[in-house]
Amino acid sequence: MTHDPIADKIKSELNVSRLKVFILAATIKDVAKYTGLSIATISKYLNGGNVLEENRKLIEEAIRALDFKVNEIARGLKTNKTMTIGVLIPDFNNIFFTTIVSNIENVLIKNGYSTILCDYKNDIELEKEKFNFLVNKQVDGIIIIPQGDIGGYIKEQLKKNIPLVLVDRALEDVECDTILVDNMNASYNAVEHLITRGHRRIGIIRGPDNIFTSIERLKGYIRVHKDYSMKIDESLVKKGDNDVESGYRCLNELMEMDVPPTAVYITNYEMTLGAIMAINERNVKVPDDLSVIGFDNLHIARIVKPPLTIVVQPMEQIGEVAANTVLKRIKGDMSNYPSMVRLKTELMINQSVKDLRG
Repeated sequence: MTHDPIADKIKSELNVSRLKVFILAATIKDVAKYTGLSIATISKYLNGGNVLEENRKLIEEAIRALDFKVNEIARGLKTNKTMTIGVLIPDFNNIFFTTIVSNIENVLIKNGYSTILCDYKNDIELEKEKFNFLVNKQVDGIIIIPQGDIGGYIKEQLKKNIPLVLVDRALEDVECDTILVDNMNASYNAVEHLITRGHRRIGIIRGPDNIFTSIERLKGYIRVHKDYSMKIDESLVKKGDNDVESGYRCLNELMEMDVPPTAVYITNYEMTLGAIMAINERNVKVPDDLSVIGFDNLHIARIVKPPLTIVVQPMEQIGEVAANTVLKRIKGDMSNYPSMVRLKTELMINQSVKDLRG
């Protein structure tokens, strides 16, 4: 077997070079030397650009072998990007919000972005503080589920061309990308399901007056009554705080009426849970004593007996659309701006509604 002295020397130098890289922090030049590719190609890959498949494999092999780490601070100074997205939600304890966040992160990770996640604990002053915190972190974009009077803060950042996406709730006089579900029709369809099965005294456990989704869901309840020429008994409309305790309280109030409703529609996840707790404590038989339609609570829908009819929001789709929208704006694609996307809900029919038509 013959040896090529020139080839052996090159291999030896390459091995020494690789050894040095393990001792010192690897640089983009080391990755280029390891792969034999240009720095421009390596840079394109690191910044999310498309490269040839064989080049991608070489680069990823080099990154693993050299334990190469991108210097985010240096890249941020050079590109004016931090590769981070701020996400601001009302409550970490709300599974609807955290499920959306999980799906947002799935998309962002695949696109090389990290997430700074903040919870403002349903406190409108803390919401403003956390929003400013994300702005000061110089995130490349912000996804927010708003609650308070934060429109002025948002408009100020929009003037600075920071990509910003509202989720679940629209804000008056704020023109930016907004991802919603069709809350009014979600309620309309749920209550119509009860009406068409003979129910006339239908209670609703609704959310606070200052939350967009609560307002829209109440509108659906009102509209379907109007369309079926049914007068609304205001005593059947109970206002909660979108938490477990208020769902529990409101259900008890409805059942303690001189003439209780034959059915109740509950307009969010936590209040559905609270209502089920009250139903169990009172030994109310569903659907014989009370027909029930809840919201989003897929696990409870399967656990309780009989299985619960619920309105299901497309949580995975909400997160994906929000993440892809903010990435689109970061890349400079301003087509259809500002967009308002309304995603459809589904009424998952189970056995918690009694047919009163005889």
